[in-house]
Amino acid sequence: MTITRYPSLAHWGAFSALVENGRVIKCEPFARDAAPSPMLAAIPEMVHSPLRISRPAIREGWREGRPRSGADRFREVDWDEALDLVAGELTRVRGAFGDTAIFGGSYGWSSAGRVHHARTLVRRFLFQGGGCVDQVGNYSWGAAQFLLPHVIGTYQPVTGRVTDWNSVVKHTRLVLAFGGLRLENSQVTSGGTGSHVLKAWLDRAKAAGVEFVVVSPTRSDAPAFLGAQWLSIRPNTDTALMLAMAHTLVVEGRHHTAFLDRYCTGFDVLRRYLMGDNDGTPKSADWAAAICNIDAGTIRDLARRASGTRSLITCSWSLQRAHHGEQPYWAAIALAAMLGGIGLPGGGFAFGHGSLNGVGVPRMDLPGPEISTPRNPANSAIPVARVADMLLDPGGSYEFNGRTAAYPDIRLVYWAGGNPFHHHQDLNRLRRAWQRPETIIVHDSWWTPTARHADIVLPATTSLERNDVGGSSRDPFVFAMHRAIAPVGQSRNDFDIFRDLASRCGYEEAFTEGRDEMAWCRSIYHRMRSAGAEKNVALPDFDSFWAEGFADLPLPADDFVLFDEFRRDPVRHRLGTPSGRIEIASETIAGFGYADCPPHPAWLAPAEWLGGASAARWPLHLVTHQPGDRLHSQMDPASVSRGHKVHGREQIRIHPRDAEQRNIKTGDVVRVFNDRGACLAAAHVDAALSSHVVMMATGAWYDPANAPDDLERHGNPNVLTLDIGTSRLTQGPSALSALVDIERWSGPLPPVNAWTPPAFCADR
Repeated sequence: MTITRYPSLAHWGAFSALVENGRVIKCEPFARDAAPSPMLAAIPEMVHSPLRISRPAIREGWREGRPRSGADRFREVDWDEALDLVAGELTRVRGAFGDTAIFGGSYGWSSAGRVHHARTLVRRFLFQGGGCVDQVGNYSWGAAQFLLPHVIGTYQPVTGRVTDWNSVVKHTRLVLAFGGLRLENSQVTSGGTGSHVLKAWLDRAKAAGVEFVVVSPTRSDAPAFLGAQWLSIRPNTDTALMLAMAHTLVVEGRHHTAFLDRYCTGFDVLRRYLMGDNDGTPKSADWAAAICNIDAGTIRDLARRASGTRSLITCSWSLQRAHHGEQPYWAAIALAAMLGGIGLPGGGFAFGHGSLNGVGVPRMDLPGPEISTPRNPANSAIPVARVADMLLDPGGSYEFNGRTAAYPDIRLVYWAGGNPFHHHQDLNRLRRAWQRPETIIVHDSWWTPTARHADIVLPATTSLERNDVGGSSRDPFVFAMHRAIAPVGQSRNDFDIFRDLASRCGYEEAFTEGRDEMAWCRSIYHRMRSAGAEKNVALPDFDSFWAEGFADLPLPADDFVLFDEFRRDPVRHRLGTPSGRIEIASETIAGFGYADCPPHPAWLAPAEWLGGASAARWPLHLVTHQPGDRLHSQMDPASVSRGHKVHGREQIRIHPRDAEQRNIKTGDVVRVFNDRGACLAAAHVDAALSSHVVMMATGAWYDPANAPDDLERHGNPNVLTLDIGTSRLTQGPSALSALVDIERWSGPLPPVNAWTPPAFCADR
């Protein structure tokens, strides 16, 4: 039988799908990827998984208003019946309750292809039908997105547009990595990647003599080959460490007063805070040592080292996914300003190194391919992580970024792309909130936890069952994604589903703009090509690109240095802040009057941390991280991910001292619990971890037992995490502020049913 190769792309890398007799049998990595992700091996399994949704399905009990259990039976129907039901529900809810009774839910990791980008398509469809309640921000860097414009006038640095690696290798002598440089995270880039390069850049930096200090509760966040100094910090206390370093700079006269005077505003406010002028507590190294569990001498030495050389402060995205998560990012910027390196080659600050692959990668400044999203006529949106709040408290008031609003009364949720029963916090609370809407409609390719908690489920194709164009503004490639196989079962691509629904609702032409799938592929590639031509970047015509399977962008002639133009001329290239400068203290934020986000970087104790009163009851801090064997919850049922589970459960890492106190050994099944919930996991005793800290990967498919105590059986840590906003300013997720305890599981092991498809009832 002949094997045919089809070029394609996933968020974890470019590849060719090998197809034999209509089945994907293997995925070969892109030839120019020196370090391809092992996750590619999971794709063939998932494309042909028994968990694929083969036909549209309706939840039994939906019409009668029965609660969604996640274990309900479904009735399979034909497409016409399903689409008529969906169009009818949209029309009914809009007519009876208005456009703001519909919530458009999605999360953008569903496909690296931009034509079939589910988040874009669901918004495009719902906006053109009258609008809906949208989401703003994201779970990855939501706090930073709304803080940084107040401080530096833009949030672009958190998207990966930071001083590039060429500049770091040539000029940086000391990298202070708060939150680490975790190589596993570099497997992914939203929109895909042609080459995984973080390790290669770290190798070059090490060879060039760059020193690294990694500040993290786990040694595994510092790749061993770096020979980095590891500072084992108490979780959620990075701000206190940075403030103490800043205090040392001031008292020893090491801060860069000329830079602060010319390029910044508000330093005098921060200086008074550091010295304790208002509260009587100097933010000294001795003060921080008790908070961070790091020796005061080490803190002072770190400040001196940073001030004596060209240093770069970089913060992982994880730091701001915690209660008061705004503060470490703001403190990092203030500390970098005091060191005077902002705008200099290899100096200043950066965000996201070790959070995904494309951060700091040299690339021409061109947009990636994308379909535009029209204006939302409903003019309504909530912060992305406040979904459960919205559903549980219709009409309730909330504050966000200087305004006060009321949560809408949602009657219908339309979700396409993403798995909220993975990425949201306090899943037991979300499950209660999920009972409130009258109708939940979901597009999915597999019977995920979200699909099993829906009322109408529409089967969507995977990337290999449609044509697309993929690429990212963080990656120097754009890729053709060829349809490799026919749709599995009766699945359809999201674009065609929405086109048929738009036809039923009377606006098909507006939705499609007269284009089919391939016409949209041509259109978004042409827009990118035209943008390149304006900057003298020549990309091949579409037909040549499609035949070749990819196009690469030329490297920029000069190294990119964040804020170098601002440094050269702060008047001509003023920042987008009210002052045009770096706002170490913000009068705008001061005017909001938020006690949980002061107008300058400050130490605010999180709601849950090891230095708080609740640690007496819950003595372990749970740190969650992205897995190395799947993307979020994608591909969890495949053998790549399954191979790292023990007794069918996700692993949890625990320090030997904490394990010994609980009579726990590697391989034991344990119960991890707090007041919010409990899950089972398999213990892994790990000395490369701070004591009183436990670590779990996110993404195990949610598998609640339902009775008697909703025990999650598979190891999903988001049954334990805290569902509150980082602050009233940004309302980001606070997943990394969570205390727990652990005990050996002594009872019979319950089965894991996360990967069992639902039962189906008779056609009528």
